[in-house]
Amino acid sequence: MARKRRVEHTGIIRGAEPIDLQEGDSHGVLLLHGFGDTPQTLSLLAKKLARAGYSVRAPLLPGHGRDIKAFVEARAAQWIEAARQSLRQMQQRYESVSVVGLSMGGALGVLVAADAPQIASLTLIAPYLGMPLHVRLAASTHWVWGRMAGEINSRDPRSIQDPIERAKNLAYGSVTGRALFELWTVVRRARKALGEVKPPTLIVLSREDPRVAQVVGEFALKQLGSEEKKMMWTEGAGHIITVDYGRERVFTEILNWIRTHDTRGSTAARNTERLSNGPKR
Repeated sequence: MARKRRVEHTGIIRGAEPIDLQEGDSHGVLLLHGFGDTPQTLSLLAKKLARAGYSVRAPLLPGHGRDIKAFVEARAAQWIEAARQSLRQMQQRYESVSVVGLSMGGALGVLVAADAPQIASLTLIAPYLGMPLHVRLAASTHWVWGRMAGEINSRDPRSIQDPIERAKNLAYGSVTGRALFELWTVVRRARKALGEVKPPTLIVLSREDPRVAQVVGEFALKQLGSEEKKMMWTEGAGHIITVDYGRERVFTEILNWIRTHDTRGSTAARNTERLSNGPKR
Protein backbone atom coordinates (compact mmCIF):
# COMPACT_ATOMS: atom_id res chain seq x y z
CA MET A 1 0.00 0.00 0.00
CA ALA A 2 1.11 3.59 -0.57
CA ARG A 3 2.59 5.40 2.40
CA LYS A 4 0.40 8.04 4.00
CA ARG A 5 1.51 11.64 3.42
CA ARG A 6 0.23 14.91 4.75
CA VAL A 7 -2.29 16.36 2.29
CA GLU A 8 -2.93 20.09 1.87
CA HIS A 9 -6.41 21.59 1.47
CA THR A 10 -5.86 21.46 -2.30
CA GLY A 11 -5.71 17.68 -2.11
CA ILE A 12 -2.03 17.68 -3.10
CA ILE A 13 0.51 15.92 -0.88
CA ARG A 14 2.76 18.41 0.88
CA GLY A 15 5.98 18.74 -1.12
CA ALA A 16 4.41 17.47 -4.35
CA GLU A 17 3.25 20.86 -5.60
CA PRO A 18 4.10 22.14 -9.10
CA ILE A 19 7.32 24.12 -9.40
CA ASP A 20 7.27 27.57 -11.00
CA LEU A 21 10.49 29.56 -10.70
CA GLN A 22 10.32 32.65 -12.88
CA GLU A 23 13.45 34.59 -13.71
CA GLY A 24 12.05 37.51 -15.65
CA ASP A 25 12.49 37.44 -19.40
CA SER A 26 14.75 34.39 -19.44
CA HIS A 27 14.83 31.14 -21.36
CA GLY A 28 12.18 28.71 -20.07
CA VAL A 29 12.82 25.10 -19.07
CA LEU A 30 9.93 22.65 -18.79
CA LEU A 31 10.57 19.73 -16.42
CA LEU A 32 8.39 16.60 -16.61
CA HIS A 33 8.33 14.10 -13.74
CA GLY A 34 7.88 10.34 -13.82
CA PHE A 35 5.12 7.77 -13.43
CA GLY A 36 3.55 7.78 -9.96
CA ASP A 37 6.03 10.43 -8.81
CA THR A 38 5.97 14.22 -8.34
CA PRO A 39 7.94 17.39 -9.17
CA GLN A 40 9.81 16.79 -5.89
CA THR A 41 12.22 14.56 -7.81
CA LEU A 42 13.12 17.55 -9.99
CA SER A 43 13.31 20.27 -7.33
CA LEU A 44 17.10 20.17 -6.94
CA LEU A 45 17.61 20.42 -10.68
CA ALA A 46 15.02 23.20 -10.89
CA LYS A 47 16.90 25.25 -8.30
CA LYS A 48 20.18 24.69 -10.11
CA LEU A 49 18.70 25.93 -13.39
CA ALA A 50 17.01 28.91 -11.73
CA ARG A 51 20.29 29.97 -10.09
CA ALA A 52 21.83 29.89 -13.57
CA GLY A 53 19.22 32.37 -14.78
CA TYR A 54 16.58 30.12 -16.33
CA SER A 55 12.85 30.11 -15.67
CA VAL A 56 11.67 26.66 -14.66
CA ARG A 57 8.26 25.01 -14.55
CA ALA A 58 7.52 21.46 -13.43
CA PRO A 59 3.78 20.70 -13.57
CA LEU A 60 2.14 18.05 -11.42
CA LEU A 61 0.69 15.53 -13.87
CA PRO A 62 -2.99 14.50 -13.56
CA GLY A 63 -3.61 11.88 -10.87
CA HIS A 64 -0.19 12.36 -9.31
CA GLY A 65 0.77 13.74 -5.90
CA ARG A 66 -2.69 13.19 -4.44
CA ASP A 67 -4.01 9.74 -3.51
CA ILE A 68 -3.93 6.33 -5.14
CA LYS A 69 -7.56 6.63 -6.26
CA ALA A 70 -6.72 9.73 -8.31
CA PHE A 71 -3.72 7.92 -9.77
CA VAL A 72 -5.57 4.83 -10.98
CA GLU A 73 -8.28 6.98 -12.55
CA ALA A 74 -5.76 9.03 -14.57
CA ARG A 75 -5.16 8.18 -18.22
CA ALA A 76 -2.25 8.39 -20.62
CA ALA A 77 -4.08 10.93 -22.80
CA GLN A 78 -4.37 13.26 -19.80
CA TRP A 79 -0.64 13.06 -19.05
CA ILE A 80 0.27 13.72 -22.67
CA GLU A 81 -2.12 16.65 -22.97
CA ALA A 82 -0.88 18.14 -19.66
CA ALA A 83 2.70 18.03 -20.97
CA ARG A 84 1.69 19.62 -24.28
CA GLN A 85 -0.38 22.31 -22.57
CA SER A 86 2.50 23.15 -20.22
CA LEU A 87 4.83 23.53 -23.20
CA ARG A 88 2.34 25.80 -25.01
CA GLN A 89 2.05 27.98 -21.92
CA MET A 90 5.82 28.32 -21.65
CA GLN A 91 6.16 29.08 -25.35
CA GLN A 92 3.67 31.92 -24.90
CA ARG A 93 5.69 33.27 -21.98
CA TYR A 94 9.25 32.81 -23.27
CA GLU A 95 10.97 33.30 -26.60
CA SER A 96 12.99 30.10 -26.17
CA VAL A 97 12.10 26.87 -24.30
CA SER A 98 13.95 23.65 -23.46
CA VAL A 99 12.33 20.42 -22.26
CA VAL A 100 13.73 17.99 -19.67
CA GLY A 101 11.94 14.73 -18.82
CA LEU A 102 12.66 12.12 -16.14
CA SER A 103 11.55 8.48 -16.56
CA MET A 104 7.99 8.57 -17.95
CA GLY A 105 8.54 12.30 -18.19
CA GLY A 106 11.23 11.44 -20.72
CA ALA A 107 8.68 9.57 -22.83
CA LEU A 108 6.36 12.57 -22.55
CA GLY A 109 9.29 14.79 -23.53
CA VAL A 110 9.72 12.75 -26.71
CA LEU A 111 6.05 13.19 -27.56
CA VAL A 112 5.98 16.96 -27.05
CA ALA A 113 9.31 17.44 -28.86
CA ALA A 114 8.08 15.41 -31.84
CA ASP A 115 5.28 17.96 -32.24
CA ALA A 116 7.44 21.01 -31.47
CA PRO A 117 10.66 20.99 -33.51
CA GLN A 118 11.22 24.64 -32.56
CA ILE A 119 12.11 23.88 -28.93
CA ALA A 120 15.72 24.76 -28.18
CA SER A 121 16.80 21.40 -26.72
CA LEU A 122 15.57 18.17 -25.18
CA THR A 123 17.07 16.23 -22.28
CA LEU A 124 15.89 12.70 -21.45
CA ILE A 125 16.91 11.51 -17.98
CA ALA A 126 16.52 7.74 -17.49
CA PRO A 127 13.77 7.84 -20.14
CA TYR A 128 11.21 5.07 -19.73
CA LEU A 129 11.08 4.03 -23.37
CA GLY A 130 11.05 0.28 -22.94
CA MET A 131 9.12 -2.12 -20.71
CA PRO A 132 10.40 -5.55 -19.65
CA LEU A 133 8.47 -8.40 -21.28
CA HIS A 134 6.76 -9.57 -18.09
CA VAL A 135 5.58 -6.02 -17.33
CA ARG A 136 4.27 -5.59 -20.88
CA LEU A 137 2.34 -8.84 -20.55
CA ALA A 138 0.91 -7.72 -17.23
CA ALA A 139 -0.10 -4.36 -18.73
CA SER A 140 -1.74 -5.88 -21.80
CA THR A 141 -3.76 -8.38 -19.73
CA HIS A 142 -4.70 -6.02 -16.89
CA TRP A 143 -8.40 -6.50 -17.60
CA VAL A 144 -8.03 -10.17 -16.59
CA TRP A 145 -6.21 -9.83 -13.28
CA GLY A 146 -6.23 -6.14 -12.37
CA ARG A 147 -9.39 -5.92 -10.30
CA MET A 148 -8.61 -9.04 -8.29
CA ALA A 149 -5.02 -7.99 -7.57
CA GLY A 150 -5.80 -4.37 -6.66
CA GLU A 151 -2.78 -2.30 -5.65
CA ILE A 152 0.65 -3.87 -6.09
CA ASN A 153 3.78 -2.69 -4.31
CA SER A 154 6.05 -1.14 -6.94
CA ARG A 155 8.87 0.17 -4.75
CA ASP A 156 12.43 -0.78 -5.55
CA PRO A 157 15.06 0.54 -3.10
CA ARG A 158 17.61 0.45 -5.92
CA SER A 159 15.75 3.23 -7.72
CA ILE A 160 17.33 5.73 -5.31
CA GLN A 161 20.64 4.55 -3.87
CA ASP A 162 20.98 7.49 -1.46
CA PRO A 163 18.98 6.44 1.66
CA ILE A 164 18.37 10.02 2.76
CA GLU A 165 16.85 11.00 -0.58
CA ARG A 166 14.97 7.69 -0.79
CA ALA A 167 13.20 8.53 2.47
CA LYS A 168 12.12 11.92 1.07
CA ASN A 169 10.54 10.48 -2.06
CA LEU A 170 6.80 11.12 -2.45
CA ALA A 171 6.02 8.46 -5.06
CA TYR A 172 2.91 6.36 -4.49
CA GLY A 173 4.91 3.15 -4.31
CA SER A 174 1.89 1.25 -5.59
CA VAL A 175 0.51 0.49 -9.01
CA THR A 176 -2.53 -1.21 -10.51
CA GLY A 177 -2.96 -3.18 -13.70
CA ARG A 178 -4.82 -0.32 -15.35
CA ALA A 179 -2.11 2.18 -14.39
CA LEU A 180 0.51 -0.11 -15.95
CA PHE A 181 -1.55 -0.22 -19.13
CA GLU A 182 -1.67 3.59 -19.26
CA LEU A 183 2.10 3.73 -18.78
CA TRP A 184 2.58 1.23 -21.60
CA THR A 185 0.37 3.41 -23.80
CA VAL A 186 2.72 6.37 -23.26
CA VAL A 187 5.78 4.20 -23.89
CA ARG A 188 4.42 2.75 -27.14
CA ARG A 189 3.52 6.16 -28.49
CA ALA A 190 6.86 7.66 -27.51
CA ARG A 191 8.87 4.86 -29.12
CA LYS A 192 7.02 5.43 -32.39
CA ALA A 193 7.66 9.18 -32.17
CA LEU A 194 11.44 9.02 -31.64
CA GLY A 195 12.18 9.47 -35.34
CA GLU A 196 10.08 12.66 -35.41
CA VAL A 197 12.19 14.36 -32.73
CA LYS A 198 14.38 17.07 -34.29
CA PRO A 199 15.70 19.28 -31.43
CA PRO A 200 19.22 18.57 -30.09
CA THR A 201 18.80 15.76 -27.56
CA LEU A 202 20.84 14.65 -24.55
CA ILE A 203 20.14 11.24 -22.97
CA VAL A 204 21.35 10.65 -19.39
CA LEU A 205 21.43 7.09 -18.05
CA SER A 206 22.84 5.34 -14.99
CA ARG A 207 24.64 2.04 -15.45
CA GLU A 208 22.95 0.85 -12.23
CA ASP A 209 19.41 1.80 -13.24
CA PRO A 210 17.08 -1.09 -12.24
CA ARG A 211 14.19 0.14 -14.41
CA VAL A 212 15.73 1.32 -17.69
CA ALA A 213 18.11 -1.14 -19.35
CA GLN A 214 21.15 0.20 -21.17
CA VAL A 215 19.85 -1.24 -24.44
CA VAL A 216 16.77 0.98 -24.12
CA GLY A 217 18.92 4.08 -24.01
CA GLU A 218 21.00 2.88 -26.94
CA PHE A 219 17.82 2.14 -28.91
CA ALA A 220 16.48 5.63 -28.20
CA LEU A 221 19.74 7.28 -29.26
CA LYS A 222 19.77 5.35 -32.52
CA GLN A 223 16.11 6.02 -33.33
CA LEU A 224 16.08 9.73 -32.52
CA GLY A 225 15.61 11.94 -35.55
CA SER A 226 17.81 14.67 -34.06
CA GLU A 227 20.89 15.57 -36.07
CA GLU A 228 22.67 16.43 -32.82
CA LYS A 229 22.32 13.87 -30.05
CA LYS A 230 24.48 12.67 -27.18
CA MET A 231 24.50 9.97 -24.51
CA MET A 232 25.86 10.61 -21.02
CA TRP A 233 26.46 7.77 -18.57
CA THR A 234 26.59 8.17 -14.82
CA GLU A 235 27.43 5.61 -12.13
CA GLY A 236 26.43 5.10 -8.51
CA ALA A 237 22.85 6.29 -9.04
CA GLY A 238 19.69 4.26 -9.50
CA HIS A 239 16.72 5.29 -11.62
CA ILE A 240 15.85 8.67 -10.10
CA ILE A 241 19.17 10.19 -11.08
CA THR A 242 18.12 13.73 -10.18
CA VAL A 243 18.15 13.04 -6.42
CA ASP A 244 20.81 10.33 -6.27
CA TYR A 245 24.56 10.05 -5.97
CA GLY A 246 26.47 11.95 -8.65
CA ARG A 247 23.58 14.31 -9.37
CA GLU A 248 25.70 17.47 -9.39
CA ARG A 249 27.75 16.20 -12.33
CA VAL A 250 24.51 15.34 -14.12
CA PHE A 251 23.08 18.80 -13.38
CA THR A 252 26.20 20.45 -14.77
CA GLU A 253 25.97 18.42 -17.97
CA ILE A 254 22.27 19.27 -18.40
CA LEU A 255 22.89 22.97 -17.73
CA ASN A 256 25.72 23.03 -20.28
CA TRP A 257 23.47 21.32 -22.85
CA ILE A 258 20.73 23.90 -22.32
CA ARG A 259 23.19 26.80 -22.45
CA THR A 260 24.81 25.50 -25.62
CA HIS A 261 21.45 25.39 -27.38
CA ASP A 262 19.92 28.52 -25.90
CA THR A 263 18.98 30.46 -29.02
CA ARG A 264 19.51 33.70 -27.11
CA GLY A 265 23.06 32.71 -26.18
CA SER A 266 23.97 33.38 -22.55
CA THR A 267 21.78 36.46 -22.15
CA ALA A 268 19.81 35.00 -19.26
CA ALA A 269 22.92 34.08 -17.32
CA ARG A 270 24.47 37.50 -17.95
CA ASN A 271 21.32 39.29 -16.84
CA THR A 272 21.17 37.24 -13.65
CA GLU A 273 24.82 37.99 -12.88
CA ARG A 274 24.30 41.72 -13.49
CA LEU A 275 21.26 41.84 -11.22
CA SER A 276 23.00 39.93 -8.44
CA ASN A 277 26.08 42.15 -8.59
CA GLY A 278 24.13 45.41 -8.80
CA PRO A 279 24.70 48.26 -11.26
CA LYS A 280 28.26 48.96 -12.31
CA ARG A 281 29.66 52.42 -11.51
